[in-house]
Amino acid sequence: MSEKNATASAAVSAAASGDVDGTRSTIQTEDRKTNAEGRRKKKLILHAFVEMCSGHQSPGLWRHPDDQSAHFNDLQHWVSLAQLVESGKFHGLFIADVLGGYDVYKGPQNLHPAILSGAQWPVNEPLAVISAMAAATRNLGFGVTASTTYEAPFHLARRLSTLDHLTKGRVGWNIVTSYLDSAARNLLGGGARAGEQLRHEERYAMAEEYIRIMYKLFESSWREDAVVLDRERGVFAEPSRIREINHKGRYFDVPGPHICQPSPQRTPLLLQAGTSRAGKKFAAENAEVVFMSGHSPSVLAKNIAEIRELAATGFGRDPQSIKFLASVCPIVGRTEEEATAKYEDYLQYGDTEGALALFGGWTGIDLSTYGDDEELRQVESNAIKSAVAAWAKSAPGISKWTKHTVAKHLVIGGMGPTIVGSPAQVADELERWVDEADVDGFNIAYAVLPATFNDVINLLLPVLRKRGLFQEDYVVDGGTYRENVYGVRGQTGPMDDHVTAKYRWRAGVEGEDAKIPD
Repeated sequence: MSEKNATASAAVSAAASGDVDGTRSTIQTEDRKTNAEGRRKKKLILHAFVEMCSGHQSPGLWRHPDDQSAHFNDLQHWVSLAQLVESGKFHGLFIADVLGGYDVYKGPQNLHPAILSGAQWPVNEPLAVISAMAAATRNLGFGVTASTTYEAPFHLARRLSTLDHLTKGRVGWNIVTSYLDSAARNLLGGGARAGEQLRHEERYAMAEEYIRIMYKLFESSWREDAVVLDRERGVFAEPSRIREINHKGRYFDVPGPHICQPSPQRTPLLLQAGTSRAGKKFAAENAEVVFMSGHSPSVLAKNIAEIRELAATGFGRDPQSIKFLASVCPIVGRTEEEATAKYEDYLQYGDTEGALALFGGWTGIDLSTYGDDEELRQVESNAIKSAVAAWAKSAPGISKWTKHTVAKHLVIGGMGPTIVGSPAQVADELERWVDEADVDGFNIAYAVLPATFNDVINLLLPVLRKRGLFQEDYVVDGGTYRENVYGVRGQTGPMDDHVTAKYRWRAGVEGEDAKIPD
């Protein structure tokens, strides 16, 4: 295995116990259905992690002869990808997004490294391809990223409800608060605050109000049985069952009513990423799926435990109803040697300048200000020292961490771990993450598209299925995104203990008995 995965190599090699060709006996794989404490193993929730750009988390890999990610402008590219991912019975295709370029590295406001390397640049709008992918699939969910910072909630609610109708309930909303200054400069134009980025706390305060408006539009504006389609009376919908929401807040005034009738899920599956104090609180109350990144299970475990605890004690939710997915980039071969050869081949195409551009965008830190041979664990910046220290723990074999070490660490798979090995070795490592971090599944980033997903489907998933860790088929055929994530037929809306329950205007309930929460 690669030096990026030195810790993982030791762990999976020990677990493999001489497993050279990536296979195990039936008895051994069946025994792994319960962990050391005797608890039943979780059925993993798997998503493919992509963005409407080339390379995504692996800058420069668009140059690899097997990579097709540069075809992101082609609709058939996305249709084929959705069909491939559904053939593996993945729960969803998660499409990340950014509203500006990564211009911190060698900056300020310098897009050249991102432009030259194609590091998430250019990037297209993600909602536009969902309908085409949904028309070519039956069960795959689509998690799409949309920001609460720059788009009017009334407009986004319309766009998401429309997609939920057209996909028969297979849409999720990845709720983000935009942080890039490059986006603010273009989307906050005009007035006294032109181009001024909102502070982190204010972005989350806006998001709190924003999500309440969305719940009011999705759940409170229309009664479930508002649409009657009574041809004899000539009544499409009962006016008494549709109402304004009359929201007046600090950031938004939205009278309503929602312009779309209730969709199959009403509220899309709610996805989120963010582990700041405000982000954890937001997730504990609102999120159904939380995406996380970290190079070791211990990094994630504390955050997951805190969010689950807050969900239970602060908001009365079942903490297990929040599903946590860790970002990983698996490089799978039929043997460890084959996987290592793939990884070394991929590294040849990685663009370190692109990786440092991504790092600058993600962290706000410009590593170009440090010398080529400067040890980053000894610099004055606490942010850099803490980030590098966390990586160093996951790769103790690396004696010195320079900006080039960081770039190599990021160039395949980004901020999440890159796991290199045989199918059994990679499966062992995924199980370790589940056991140690309490994750419920994984957000699988690609190194080479579609080769990474082909290898996962053809090599890794058969091993996971033999161990009872992944579904043979979708639990609810033709069901909604939420039904298949939770594995519960009929769970088209959020759980009854979710905050949306108090917003829902149910069939047969008079308006005065279904007050809209403030």
